[in-house]
Amino acid sequence: MSNQPGTTPLRLVTDILAVGLAGSATAQPPDFEQARDDAVELLQALVRIDTRSPPGNETLAAEYLKTVLDEADIPSKMLSLDPTRANLVARLEGNGSKRPILLMAHTDVVGVERDDWTVDPFGGVIRDGHLWGRGASDDKGQLAAMVQVMLLLHRRQVPLARDVILLAESGEEGTTEVGIDFMVARHWDEIDAEFALNEGGRMTAPGGTVDTVSIATTEKVPWRGIKLVARGTAGHGSAPRLDNPIVHLAAAVAKVGAYQSPMRLNETTRAYLERLATISPPDVAFWYRNLENPRFSEMIQAQLREADIATNSMLRTSISPNIITGGFRRNVIPAEAEAELDVRALPDEDLDQFLTTLRDLIDDPAVEVTAPTSMRPAAPPSRLDSEMFHALEQVQQEMFPDAVTVPTMLVAATDSAQLRANGIQAYGVGMIRDDLSGVHGNDERISIEGLGLFVEYLYRVVVEVAGASEAAPR
Repeated sequence: MSNQPGTTPLRLVTDILAVGLAGSATAQPPDFEQARDDAVELLQALVRIDTRSPPGNETLAAEYLKTVLDEADIPSKMLSLDPTRANLVARLEGNGSKRPILLMAHTDVVGVERDDWTVDPFGGVIRDGHLWGRGASDDKGQLAAMVQVMLLLHRRQVPLARDVILLAESGEEGTTEVGIDFMVARHWDEIDAEFALNEGGRMTAPGGTVDTVSIATTEKVPWRGIKLVARGTAGHGSAPRLDNPIVHLAAAVAKVGAYQSPMRLNETTRAYLERLATISPPDVAFWYRNLENPRFSEMIQAQLREADIATNSMLRTSISPNIITGGFRRNVIPAEAEAELDVRALPDEDLDQFLTTLRDLIDDPAVEVTAPTSMRPAAPPSRLDSEMFHALEQVQQEMFPDAVTVPTMLVAATDSAQLRANGIQAYGVGMIRDDLSGVHGNDERISIEGLGLFVEYLYRVVVEVAGASEAAPR
């Protein structure tokens, strides 16, 4: 494999020749082992391009991808609000009988603490069956797989009823104004689609066998900037005051930390619990099946809060006090202290009612609850009866017959929120992840075998939903 970012990993000549000899571009199935190797080469090149945000510099990755697509004769363009942070869009045209599919992944990555890595985080090292590097899992691995799907579709001349669009976006890791917000506001016609596949899902494979394929059909809404601000009278620490803001803030934080907002299920979370129960041990399955049973609900919720914090967070608007500031000297009573809350709201949560609930809970005029300064858009969950969800489930059953497809509500945030808010049925998919995946952590890496399986999975899903018969007009 080439180690140069500018080298295009297109080793499909044998496949193309075989197809031609068969008399049809789709007469034979793709060589998915070769596709895996090509995706690895793509990913190595992407990992070696430093796109840490800030500052981002995603244009470097977009330029590399454009070179790859140009050499394959796939039309693409770069669009940018900031010239250093470009987005890349490519399109394979179908016959127009159905609306497009959008494949989306981001090119920016989070920062690194190099001293805590055992490999060069931008080296694209292959070791122990994994490819290591910042962005390998989040989200350059998925991007490499999607680019490979575009290459396979084009090289094999797969007849398409839908346009297949690729968006390699910038700014997902916190600067959405240069990425998805820019694309939605200024270039919606370039990405408008019926369905979208984005990050947010995962495959789990304990013992090496895939048992769950999680598909994110909705996500909680981060309400950023909600604070508890306590105010009092500054003074000397030798004369304690009743209005010490530190004391008032501490009491407010304790109340908020102990509080659980009411549980509320939607179509996604109900399906999540129902399907997860089918592959869980009997005692855990009992929890999932009886969560809404009045006889057991309170007990089960208490168990989940302690033993399954991810599921517990999925069921309700969550509040986590994560930053406290106040005071500057041991012998000085400060005039102000504040705590910043990480609030992840259910998609249908009412902001005004939520803030009122917090204020009533704290019940202290010395403590102000501020409104959020920013939030992603809320939208209804993507449908479970759509053509895309059926295809995701069908391909899972064909490739991983012992697994179950599980609709999931993300407790984190992705740029699918903006797509759903504008009418696109967006689904979060993902590769095999285990304890070694290291998303946003040190020694981030992905399984090479898992990357290959993901390429095949995506390709088969896209062909199922976007493919047209040979007789269909092009």
